[in-house]
Amino acid sequence: MFRTKLKAFAVLGGLLAAAPSPAGAAGEAIAIPDTRFSFDGVFGTFDHASAQRGFQVYKEVCSACHAMRQLSYRNLQELGLSEQQVAAIAAQFQVMDGPNDEGQMFERPARPSDRFRSPFPNQQAARAANNGAYPPDLSVIVKARPGGADYIYALLTGYADPPPGVTMMDGMNYNRYFPGHQIAMPAPLNPDQVQYADGTPATVEQMARDVTTFLAWAAEPELEQRRAMGVKVILFLTILAGLAYAVKRKVWADVH
Repeated sequence: MFRTKLKAFAVLGGLLAAAPSPAGAAGEAIAIPDTRFSFDGVFGTFDHASAQRGFQVYKEVCSACHAMRQLSYRNLQELGLSEQQVAAIAAQFQVMDGPNDEGQMFERPARPSDRFRSPFPNQQAARAANNGAYPPDLSVIVKARPGGADYIYALLTGYADPPPGVTMMDGMNYNRYFPGHQIAMPAPLNPDQVQYADGTPATVEQMARDVTTFLAWAAEPELEQRRAMGVKVILFLTILAGLAYAVKRKVWADVH
């Protein structure tokens, strides 16, 4: 367990880095729909199949711009992937290592113990590739944004044509759930943008749900264990309270 911690479109670039327009800054209230994820509620758990598909969306779309440096490839085993599958995924990427015996840095295929590879060597390179905007790390982004998973899903599925009378600034796109409704990032997800191995239709809504589930798991991987422990503690305290009451009744039975 690890700590909680295109140029294809930067899938969450506008979500994470773009500044609100004046309308959003003025305090306009935007209602974020309740998406009803499997991990909601006291007894919620992660849909591991959905999270695995979400990792595929991240790998094929989001990772072009966004890092997840809090994750190592071996952590994917916690989603149900086998050791061999994780090793094969890691080997698809080249990471910098060294120095070697000659004092030189070199590239090698990633190992399961390596952190997820960052798309850029440094922050300056990331900004230069994205018109000055820095695509932030997504490792704990679900916990870092108000509205959490509901907001991320809403924004990814909130693109639409602007209503009549709304004038869009140059280069901006209308989004129902972004503060101010004008966002520089074009709609990042398109139907059939990825091909799921399990045959699940890759609709925009399905891809948004899956990648949001993956990001929620990445931000709080111990959620299921913590909730299970909480249930055990509550059961223990309930039984203890019952025993204490029974002992009290026994001890004071003859006292009138």
